[in-house]
Amino acid sequence: MRINRDESVGLVIDIQERLLPHIDQYKEVLNRTGILLEGLKILGVPVLLTEQYRKGLGETVKEIRDHLVDFNPMEKMTFSCCDDDAFAKTLSESGMKNVLICGIETHVCVLQTTLDLLELGYQPVVVEDCTSSRNPEDKRVAVDRMRQEGALITTSESILFEMTRISGTNQFKAISKLVK
Repeated sequence: MRINRDESVGLVIDIQERLLPHIDQYKEVLNRTGILLEGLKILGVPVLLTEQYRKGLGETVKEIRDHLVDFNPMEKMTFSCCDDDAFAKTLSESGMKNVLICGIETHVCVLQTTLDLLELGYQPVVVEDCTSSRNPEDKRVAVDRMRQEGALITTSESILFEMTRISGTNQFKAISKLVK
């Protein structure tokens, strides 16, 4: 199954000020997520963004906000994005079937969102190098479970080239520069 950009939406889950510093390899996650978001921008893929309990966890970090065309976070109190009515409505209205997921924490909000997306008939595509947890073992187990349940697991570079499809184009050249 190929992931097509015209059927896809990106989803950034809870990469927030007070949580991020406690996340395993957070600098690498920020770097890879920045590359992913720039690539999605080049490819014209829309991006949704959530924030978990902003009062307690702070806002989305500047390093992520700077990569977004429209910064319009959806605040939620639920672990699964799908349990938030505003998110569910926005995703449904997008008409997209593939949800490219990045964010934190892998074993809580990313996992629960992924499981719910599967149940709702979407195809979650977890961009593994753009997710993490405080404990790397929690991330590993969550990724294994998501794979077992039917989510696609990929990396930022792989999904960007998959959606680019053709070499030699301006988009291919721009994506190539991003990942080098």
